[in-house]
Amino acid sequence: MRIGVLIFPTDLGIQPIELAREAEARGFDSLWFPEHSHIPTSRITPWGGQAGAPPLPEQYWRTHDQFIALTAAAAVTSTIRLGTGITLVAQRDPLWLAKEVASLDVISGGRAMLGIGYGWNHEEMRAHGIDPSTRRKLVREKVLACKALWTEDEAEFHGEFVDFGPAWAWPKPVQQPHPPIIVGASPTPLHFRHIVEYGDVWMPIEGRFEIEDSWKQLQRAAEEAGRSPDALGLGVFGAKPDMAHLAHLRDIGTAYVALGLPPLDRDAALATMEQYAPLVAEFNR
Repeated sequence: MRIGVLIFPTDLGIQPIELAREAEARGFDSLWFPEHSHIPTSRITPWGGQAGAPPLPEQYWRTHDQFIALTAAAAVTSTIRLGTGITLVAQRDPLWLAKEVASLDVISGGRAMLGIGYGWNHEEMRAHGIDPSTRRKLVREKVLACKALWTEDEAEFHGEFVDFGPAWAWPKPVQQPHPPIIVGASPTPLHFRHIVEYGDVWMPIEGRFEIEDSWKQLQRAAEEAGRSPDALGLGVFGAKPDMAHLAHLRDIGTAYVALGLPPLDRDAALATMEQYAPLVAEFNR
């Protein structure tokens, strides 16, 4: 299991270039950036879509563009892996998304990881012209369309939501057949069907969902669908930074975790990375 860090890259906190340099120098395996295009001030949907959630933290509406920030990080590093944690695929054009991911993978020398999710903020989706009730089907088609663009010299896709004829699209990713597709989603039968069909890793947020038994359920779902359970991996966003707990996650088969960093205070982010040093030394050997 490998230890990485996750942060909302904001205009108030540590900036992506400095952060990437500091994280790589400290031996972190991966760096993950979430995204939101904006946050409607109406605030109808509760944080995370969960009733009774506390007020939404400020970092949600202060994030840098995800791919620009990761590309800046790629330019000043050489080993740390660069992940989207997560990309709101429903809100993105798949032709552009495929090019952004492939470009990041080429520029970084094959270090890109595409974390995807279905989204929770209905007002944000509607501002992009998305019907929240269809977003899972929409994400599925957009990911499958991206895969075609990454792997085929003349790609085309014809679905309910995504439709384009034969096209050339370069660059192609360095990683073959493409960067890993990491699905951040709740452990439901529908989400597990999606992961088995087009994902490589299930990476839930710790504290929101039960992980250990759900991971076993996902492996069974893969086997029942005719896909080898060994072809899927497990990751954890926002894992508790505790040595014994992380050892347990490793023992149940977790491939990597992303520990959280403060998003609005540079010095606090650097101090937190220092606090994680013993964990990095133990797990990233």
